[in-house]
Amino acid sequence: MGKKDQLRPKVNVSSYIHFMLNFRNKFKEQQPNTYLGFKEFSRKCSEKWRSISKHEKAKYEALAELDKARYQQEMMNYIGKRRKRRKRDPKAPRKPPSSFLLFSRDHYAMLKQENPNWTVVQVAKAAGKMWSTTDEAEKKPYEQKAALMRAKYFEEQEAYRKQCQGRKGNFLESAKTSLKQ
Repeated sequence: MGKKDQLRPKVNVSSYIHFMLNFRNKFKEQQPNTYLGFKEFSRKCSEKWRSISKHEKAKYEALAELDKARYQQEMMNYIGKRRKRRKRDPKAPRKPPSSFLLFSRDHYAMLKQENPNWTVVQVAKAAGKMWSTTDEAEKKPYEQKAALMRAKYFEEQEAYRKQCQGRKGNFLESAKTSLKQ
């Protein structure tokens, strides 16, 4: 690493992680010779987290907000490489929607028409409640359609993978022949 290279800022942590770190330090002070495995410690920590008051949780939430602000500020000043999302191949088949998404598509317009001032999030929550209260007989057509779309997707995915392997094979053969010449 050269002088110009910067270390990437440490990612902000949640209020629960702040609590967990604090709880761990207190636990080590109180019982320095006791060893707890990760599973046992996590269980104790989550039980304690559920039992503390909202006022106490607010302290950790404030720490998390400060940490988030610190991270965002450091990222604004960060010059180094940023993580890039892997670009999706436009020729690759798209994953099919779930039965719930098919249900949501059918009921979105109706919900939006009944409640025009609702946000997308509120409509999605209402669709989720409708889906959870819908009986199995009404869900069945959506589940069957989703299963058909999923089967078609897997077939297309298999064909796409074979096509990609074929392209790689052709590329390797052409590279070998060009090296021989």
